Amino acid sequence: MDEKILKTMEYHKIIDMLVKYAQTSLGKMAAERLSPVSDLEEVKRLLQGTDEAFKVDRLKGAPSFGGIVDIMPAVKRARIGGTLNPHELLGIATTLEGSRRVKRYISNIHEEEPVELLFTLSDMLSEQKTLEDQIKRCIDESAEVLDSASPELAQIRRELRGGEVRIREKLDAMIRSSSVAKMLQDQLITIRGDRFVIPVKAEYRSHFGGIVHDQSGSGATLFIEPESIVAMNNKLRETRLKEEREIEVILQKLTALVGEQAELLGYDSDVLAQLDFIFAKARLAREMKSTLPRMNDRGFLKLKKGRHPLIPADQVVPIDVELGNQYTSIIVTGPNTGGKTVTLKTIGLLSLMAMSGLFVPAEDGSQLCVFDAIYADIGDEQSIEQSLSTFSSHMTNIISILRRMTAKSLVLLDEVGAGTDPAEGSALAIAILEHIHSLGCRMVASTHYSELKAYAYERKGVINASMEFDVNTLSPTYRLLVGVPGRSNAFAIAERLGLSEQILEFARGEVKEEDLRVEHMIASLEENRLGAEQERETAERLRKELEEIRKRHEAELDKLARERDKRIEKAEDEAIAIVAKARSEAERIIDDLRKLALEEGASVKEHKLIAARKELEEAEPKRKKTSPARQATKAPRKIQAGDEVMVYSLNQKGHVVELAGSKEALVQLGIMKMKVSLDDLELIQAPSAAKTAQRIVTNVKRTRDDQVRSELDLRGANLEEALIEVDRFIDEAYLGNLGQIYIIHGKGTGILRTGISDYLRKHKHIKSYRLGNYGEGGTGVTVAELK
Repeated sequence: MDEKILKTMEYHKIIDMLVKYAQTSLGKMAAERLSPVSDLEEVKRLLQGTDEAFKVDRLKGAPSFGGIVDIMPAVKRARIGGTLNPHELLGIATTLEGSRRVKRYISNIHEEEPVELLFTLSDMLSEQKTLEDQIKRCIDESAEVLDSASPELAQIRRELRGGEVRIREKLDAMIRSSSVAKMLQDQLITIRGDRFVIPVKAEYRSHFGGIVHDQSGSGATLFIEPESIVAMNNKLRETRLKEEREIEVILQKLTALVGEQAELLGYDSDVLAQLDFIFAKARLAREMKSTLPRMNDRGFLKLKKGRHPLIPADQVVPIDVELGNQYTSIIVTGPNTGGKTVTLKTIGLLSLMAMSGLFVPAEDGSQLCVFDAIYADIGDEQSIEQSLSTFSSHMTNIISILRRMTAKSLVLLDEVGAGTDPAEGSALAIAILEHIHSLGCRMVASTHYSELKAYAYERKGVINASMEFDVNTLSPTYRLLVGVPGRSNAFAIAERLGLSEQILEFARGEVKEEDLRVEHMIASLEENRLGAEQERETAERLRKELEEIRKRHEAELDKLARERDKRIEKAEDEAIAIVAKARSEAERIIDDLRKLALEEGASVKEHKLIAARKELEEAEPKRKKTSPARQATKAPRKIQAGDEVMVYSLNQKGHVVELAGSKEALVQLGIMKMKVSLDDLELIQAPSAAKTAQRIVTNVKRTRDDQVRSELDLRGANLEEALIEVDRFIDEAYLGNLGQIYIIHGKGTGILRTGISDYLRKHKHIKSYRLGNYGEGGTGVTVAELK
């Protein structure tokens, strides 16, 4: 795409906004390289990535790219044999950790809500846990080489610490001596040039042996290394040199490991840059309140309430425009400062954004086209340096456009033919527009010339449009009116400003009768349009009011039905309680009769007592499974997979997983699934696209041969990720009838251990928990007993 067009449309400002939403320097560089694409399939792929990231961001939030840095300069040096410093190695380790975190995050979301493109991209990350662990074993979070990096380094540092302690002890004994203390400026030990020294008053230099390493600014204090510790300092210096050599060896070994994986690390870096960039596009879309446009390559463009993204939301006026179906060219007329230029830039900039894989600030259902190029001549491009007038500058630009454009291009012309004699300018403008239109380009042009209104009216495939002007307030409304040519408001404005009627009448007499008829026709069209628009707004308002009334009516009916169900249920409970009481009393009387018969020898037939008890049981009222409310609110269509339903026998809501034959359905109730008769189900709500995206259903499928894990390793995960894994792990263990589970979180800072303990304390399936014993992992493991 021509760089001049991008500058004219202020495309770089959109890029600047996008860069701010990238979390890493890699993502920012990818955003800075973004440019429009002319291949439809590639544009659709880019938009699919933005759409999936937008969905993830809305449901779960974007993944964290913390710790991920640009490691490519370090990787390249490692590949050619250079030695990396601890900071560079630490950056590689944190990038690998961040890569694993991002990959696991997207994988988990993909299991619940498919995001094919993001999952495919993240699945390419290599997950080099071994290299990450090797670096972290040797280098801490402050980029310092650890003692544990090698046994030799640990031994050297023990010698260093021992030597420092011995030197300090000797100097402490010296400065506490009363004979030495009077010669010191301060009773303290300091370091100059990696050697331990003490501050001695300058006048005692001759009384004090040793080496002078420094002096104070005033010269009153000398920092002297006493002769008695020179040998000890020399030994310490030798040990430090050993330490440096050993650290160099360790860094070289780690660098060699990085060099071996240089190709994979470079590939991972590119993937992470793309993922961060895609989520930056999603966050920009959310900030702009943008939507996913439908794309085509047949030259069709339809914007619904399209907004210029660089104009504040409280000031921008949305436009509705369609191009490429019944007409391929639009001629926009209207007053200056009426919004014609903004309209052209809105169409151009939104097209460029969509071709770059960005959402556009417009309503759902908007369509945009993939053009092979967008050409624009917008604004006053007068050039003093090239001695070109405004007209010459415009003509030079238009001639360049005419040479390069094709039938698949979009051409935007602002004030075509302006800057010269009106008669010649209008004729030239018509000729230019006719040439562009005949080629089949999509074109939007603005003009002041009234002759172009007639051209647009007579030419097939060309339509008039105008920017609305409010005569009452003498100001433009910035609304685009397609199908209505702009009218001259000069007389109306002059009259409202107080110009005398005599002058106005004389002026009207000077206007040709043909022009007056055209103005009257335009005025009539505008009046009819305003009337139709008012009627449409009234109808829309009435429709919304009726919809609200219908919803309230349905809610009231549902409330009444539920209230009736409650009352019937209460009455049934009372009846059951009364019969139960009577039955208990009857049982007591029967028992008394049986005892009396035994005591007095009377004969009471046992089968008669059984028959009497059966009559009591049959007299007991049974609760109805299907309430009148259910019959009243029964859905008109059959229950399908994905529907939200009420299970009346359990008085619980659930979701239909699948239909099991023609009479039963498999229903998800919390963590359980059970088969339920369709007669026992009531449809509450069918899943819409939005509801489906918000609801996450986890299917736990297990066969008899599946092996349930009893251990969960969370080392390297953050607390939020860990709790998600712990919840899933406990559910699996509970369903697998495990009695005891082990959660491995490592020792570290203790944040993970504390967070998991707090979570287990509140979990309904956990009976008790404790830290691991000796042989179980100690404080790095939590052992939990399930109920």
